Amino acid sequence: MKKLFAIFAIVSFLMCASVAMAGNLVIKGSTTVLPISQLAVEAYMKAHPDVNISLSGGGSSNGIKAIIDGSTDIANASRFIKDKEVALANEKGVYPVPFAVAYDSIIPVVHPSNNISGITTAQLKDIYMGKITNFKEIGGPDLKIVVCSRDTSSGTYETWEGKVMKKERVTPRAQVMASNGAIVQAVSNNKHAIGYVGIGYLNDSIKPLTVDGVTGTKETTLNGTFPISRPLFMFTNGWPKGDTLNFVNYMLNPDQGQKHVEKSGYVPLY
Repeated sequence: MKKLFAIFAIVSFLMCASVAMAGNLVIKGSTTVLPISQLAVEAYMKAHPDVNISLSGGGSSNGIKAIIDGSTDIANASRFIKDKEVALANEKGVYPVPFAVAYDSIIPVVHPSNNISGITTAQLKDIYMGKITNFKEIGGPDLKIVVCSRDTSSGTYETWEGKVMKKERVTPRAQVMASNGAIVQAVSNNKHAIGYVGIGYLNDSIKPLTVDGVTGTKETTLNGTFPISRPLFMFTNGWPKGDTLNFVNYMLNPDQGQKHVEKSGYVPLY
């Protein structure tokens, strides 16, 4: 929580600063933050036609690598920066500054035809370790489980690893996906599958599960009662300025960027 308080302490500084510079802006990183950024970038460029923004995914780790090597202005991340990443950045004269832009819950999902509606964190851990291999073992249909997980460059994977796996390894038999969208596609097309996605990726093609009796909603995400919740970040190299500052201000504004957070299915800051 201390890290989050520090993050929000800088918001007032940003809101008071103003640097009007036209040009290009590059944003890379988390596929979880991507839907938010897509809506925000489209609206921002429409309001500021002299600014061109390049937006791509690739995962949180790749976004943070990009801020360190100077190939992006903003790194989207669904996890906080690691100590070793900070050390590497500082060695290169880069000083990443975090801004929380939204909240998220990671929701386990199955095919809509699956009759299970809830699961425990202990059961999730056993499934992803390969100890539970059939849905009938947790009260579901007699179907062998196909485990769908995220790749290790994903902040979603790292949150899952920390909050569900408790640092245990995911079974090598898991199908590893590069994005939330790939998980949605895999689970929606396979009655045997189980996966996990950010709350903004939920749709009718997949079935969300409660975790430890708690449904992933805006309320349970904000109050922390959903077991697998987290903040979402944008990182800059040092205090932002120019187009970077203006875009970060836009994202933090309750009447601008935060509206896109809500529209994309995630949980706004305020």
